[in-house]
Amino acid sequence: MAARGRPAALAYGGLVRAVPWWGVFSSATAPVLLIGGWTQADALQPRSFDPVRQSVSSLARAGATDRWLMTAAFVLVAACYIATGLALRPAASAGRLVLVAAGLAGVLVAANPEAVAGGFSFAHALWAGVGFAFLTAWPVAASQRDPSAPWGLRPAIAISAVLVTAALLAWFVVEVVSGGGQLGLAERLLGVAQVIWPLLVVLSCRVDRFRWARAPQR
Repeated sequence: MAARGRPAALAYGGLVRAVPWWGVFSSATAPVLLIGGWTQADALQPRSFDPVRQSVSSLARAGATDRWLMTAAFVLVAACYIATGLALRPAASAGRLVLVAAGLAGVLVAANPEAVAGGFSFAHALWAGVGFAFLTAWPVAASQRDPSAPWGLRPAIAISAVLVTAALLAWFVVEVVSGGGQLGLAERLLGVAQVIWPLLVVLSCRVDRFRWARAPQR
């Protein structure tokens, strides 16, 4: 039975469109893995390493101290994106597909690390760019026009999320092109914004399901 005032076909609180527990786990684990991964990897680098100036990818490049740590973080975070995309049943299929594709791009980023200091890896730059683009665009692709959709999937909210991450992505690109001194800071802020949003969307879906589950049925 659908909740009162909500069409059965769009009953986001129903079991068919509920986000399973493992989707909550994957979306909550991703920020911990990403931020914890680069924080620990930063601490293991020589004193000359500057996280504000140097990129996260440099922590996994050839010659970096304990490069396996950041590489593992990239892979695990990518797996979390894939799992979250599969679990996010209330979202539009296109958005779920884009989030899964972003996770696959993350695996390819880890498989194609940066070259030694001063070098350049086209494959790494390509897949990193694809991943950043997908993670920026997926909120709009996942949005639902139904007014009773969870707030994280409403078009206005999704567009706002895209504008914020797009601005951070533009800053990061400027730092890459200009060789600016805040490349690492821009990348880390972009990474935080992109890894937090799936969790917020999942939580909005779970709260919405709980709210409608408690509403009178008809």
